[in-house]
Amino acid sequence: MRDRAALAERIWLGADGVARAARALLLPAERLFGGVVGARDVLYDAGWLRSHDVALPAISVGNLTVGGTGKTPIAAWIASELLIRGMQPAIVLRGYGDDEPLVHKILNPSIPIVLNADRVAGVAEAARRGADIAVLDDAFQHRRARRRADIVLISADRWTGEERLLPAGPWREPLSAVRRASLAVVTRKAAGAAAVDAVYHRLSEVAPAVPRVAIHLAPDVLVHAAPLPSTDASSATSATSAERKASGAGVGAATRPLESLAGRSVHAILSIADPTAFVGQLEALGARVRCSVFPDHHVFTAREIAELLQRVDTSETVVCTLKDAVKLAPLWPRLGPGLWYVSQRVVVERGIGGLEHILDELAHTPSTRTHQPG
Repeated sequence: MRDRAALAERIWLGADGVARAARALLLPAERLFGGVVGARDVLYDAGWLRSHDVALPAISVGNLTVGGTGKTPIAAWIASELLIRGMQPAIVLRGYGDDEPLVHKILNPSIPIVLNADRVAGVAEAARRGADIAVLDDAFQHRRARRRADIVLISADRWTGEERLLPAGPWREPLSAVRRASLAVVTRKAAGAAAVDAVYHRLSEVAPAVPRVAIHLAPDVLVHAAPLPSTDASSATSATSAERKASGAGVGAATRPLESLAGRSVHAILSIADPTAFVGQLEALGARVRCSVFPDHHVFTAREIAELLQRVDTSETVVCTLKDAVKLAPLWPRLGPGLWYVSQRVVVERGIGGLEHILDELAHTPSTRTHQPG
């Protein structure tokens, strides 16, 4: 599975002749996929497929590509911003991969999480749990559930300028689908301003009427991952400071400044869609990075962790993301080396007014707390 994921990444993002040839061979399958996606959108636009009212006002946070945009931390941040504005949000997600609900629970322990592939039913469950607004994680393509706002994320780190649909590339829909969005968010982790500018320019050509925002998912602090804060229902009322909740550091979690990695050897264990951007962040801090990379959403086994530990040098600091930590920490041996994850801060760098306007409008709409399905 790890080899298949690496092969897909090479085909999708590679600039060498072999990768280009593979994309050319996949062109018929790409056109077939694009035809199916396009036909579905036509059916929704024409009303042959119907979007359904849901039990609460909803805002979706989604991708046009397969992973790597920072969707989960940004969806969690939006939920926390709605909470600050006096609302009672719930996060509704499909539940693909065990890591996403655990990450949400650590970032927002007081916000209920509903797992349901049927977002209409999921929002109804959120209403029964006392929520007055739903944040739909990874739901841009789930047009069956009607929402008040659609936020679409595009990664500057993974931007190549070539928009190839599955299976020839990572795109679920063409970039033109962003015209359905209320807001386009260009995210970056290690990419510079020039990469953000390139995405902005392309968006201005394809969807000039859709407002744009740029967000930096900035590394914040190192957080000791074992043991992680409780993620069961009893932790829902755990108190956290705004700073710790924003960065993903749990109650009582030991932290270290990122500057402590400068000049150090780091072994990064990663099962995320874009490991390159994370490694770039570590290297920018002055760390010497060696990686063990697994497919996105990989479920670790005790045997794999034992094998990983055999490869870790005693001089190395073991680092991962929060998404990896929620899976690694329960299996991490007590006598093993310390396991640390890098928490992230959401920093709005451009166009902050567009996002604030959407959140304020949702918070101040009189019908927000009384909306019922039609």
